[in-house]
Amino acid sequence: MNYVIPPSPVPSLPVAGSNARFPVRRIFCIGRNYAEHAREMGATVEKDAPLFFCKPADALVTDGADVPFPQATSDLHHEVEMVVALGDGGRDLSPEQAASRIWGYGVGLDLTRRDLQAAAKAKSHPWDVAKAFDHSAPVSALMPADVATVAPGTVLRLDVNGTLRQHATLGEMVHGVPEILAALSRLFELKAGDLVFTGTPSGVAALQRGDRFRAELTGVAVLEGRIV
Repeated sequence: MNYVIPPSPVPSLPVAGSNARFPVRRIFCIGRNYAEHAREMGATVEKDAPLFFCKPADALVTDGADVPFPQATSDLHHEVEMVVALGDGGRDLSPEQAASRIWGYGVGLDLTRRDLQAAAKAKSHPWDVAKAFDHSAPVSALMPADVATVAPGTVLRLDVNGTLRQHATLGEMVHGVPEILAALSRLFELKAGDLVFTGTPSGVAALQRGDRFRAELTGVAVLEGRIV
C-alpha cells in the first residue's frame, strides 16, 4: 500500500506472561455504572439506557509509562475501571454470546478533565474534550480470560501516593460485563481488538503532577504510574 504520509503505529497493550501484544482497535466506555459514583456526580442511574462514550485508541498509556498532566485543565480526575478486551465481535449479541467474545481483562484509568466536563454539562454539550484527550487511558497488561479469575467478589481499587481513593467489588456494577457488551453491540458492530472500560466506583478525585497511582483488579492486573 502506498500512503501519502507514514501510517500511525497500531496502539497495543502488553499481555501478561508473554512477549506478544494485543492490538487495540477502539475504546468504548460506560458511564454511571456504579450507583454510588453516579450519586457523587449528582446523576441518576438509568438501568434501561446505559450511557456510553468513546476514547481514541491512541489515548492509551502503556507499559507503566509516565502520564503527562493534560493541557487546558486545572482539575484532572482519576476513575479506576476494569477493562475488557475483545478477541471477536458481532452485532445484536445476546449477553451469553457477548461473554464468549472476551479475550482478556485489565485495569485502567479513565482520566477526566472534570472542569471541562462540568462546563460541557452546564451547556448540554458533548463531553468529548473532557474524556477523549491525549494520554487519557492508562491501561495495564492484559490477563487472558482463560487464566483470569473475575467474579462478583473481585476487588477493584485505586491508591494514590499510598492512600486508598477508590474501592469496590465487581458485583456492585449496575450493568454486568455481558450486558454492557450486548448493549454496545446494538449500537456498534463490535470487532476484535476493541477495549471496553466498565465503569468506576465512588471516590473520584483530583490528581496533581508528581502523584503516584496504583490501580488493581485483585488477582488479575496491576497498573502503576506517575503523573508528570
